[in-house]
Amino acid sequence: MMTEITKQQQGIQSIEVGARLLRALAAHGRPMMLRDLAKNASMPAAKAHRYLVSFMRMGLVEQDANSGRYDLGGFALELGLASLARIDPVRLAAPVLEDLCERIGETVALAMWGNHGATCVRWVEAGGPITVTLRTGVVLPLTTSATGRAFAAFYRSPYLKKLLDAEIRTTAEASDTTPAKITRDLEVQLEEIRREGISRAGGSLTPGINGFSAPVFDHTGRMVAAITSLGTIGQFDMAWDSPLAGSIKDAAATLSKRLGYGQAEKNET
Repeated sequence: MMTEITKQQQGIQSIEVGARLLRALAAHGRPMMLRDLAKNASMPAAKAHRYLVSFMRMGLVEQDANSGRYDLGGFALELGLASLARIDPVRLAAPVLEDLCERIGETVALAMWGNHGATCVRWVEAGGPITVTLRTGVVLPLTTSATGRAFAAFYRSPYLKKLLDAEIRTTAEASDTTPAKITRDLEVQLEEIRREGISRAGGSLTPGINGFSAPVFDHTGRMVAAITSLGTIGQFDMAWDSPLAGSIKDAAATLSKRLGYGQAEKNET
C-alpha cells in the first residue's frame, strides 16, 4: 500500500521526460534540428515533436521559420534571469571559502562593494598558531590592500573612481609627492593585476601580513566580489605563479561559475 509520503513524492512523469529536451537545448548552446534534439534527449522524433509543440505554446521553446531549428524561447529566458536575480553571492561563497581555507591553511575572506568601498562581508579564520583576522564590515583601502587593488583593477563604478582619487590625494599629501606620480605608479600595478588575474599586497596595509585577492564575476561579466587570503610574511608565498595564488584564483573562478559567469559566452558559441 502506498504511503502518504510516497504519494507526495510522485510527480508528473511526462513533465520530467519533456524536460530532457530543455536540458538538451540548454547544454547544446545553439538552435537544433528536431532529429538531433530528439537524439540528445533519448526519445523518438515524433514524441519529441509533441513536447516541443506544447513548449512553444508556453514560450519555453521557439522555432526558426526558415531553418526549422528549435531554441529556448522568451519564457525560458525570463526564468533564467529570475533565477540569476535570486543568487546570493555571500551564501554561495560559504562552502568555497571553507574549502579554500582548509586547502591552503590561511585566513580567507569575501569582500563586496559597499556604500563606503571594498567591504569584508565574510571571513574564515585558519586557526593557526599566528591568528590573522579580517573583521566583517571593515572597509579596505583601494591603493594599499590586496582586496582594494582587486576592486581598483576590475570593478567599474564612478563612485570607485571618486574614492580612488580622494585616497590618492590623501596619500600624496602624507608622503610629500604628487597625485600624478602616485596615479602613474598605481596604474602600472593595476595593469599587472589585470594581466595576472589576481592582486597582491606585501605588508603595505598591515606590517608583517601579505595578501592575495582574486575577482569574482557574475553572469553579466561584472565584478561583484573578491576572494582574499591573508598570511604572515615568510609563510605566505607572494609569487604570481605560486600554488597559493593558483588556489585563490581557482576558488574565485568556482564562485564566478556558480554565479553564472561565462554562461552567456558559452550559449553564444
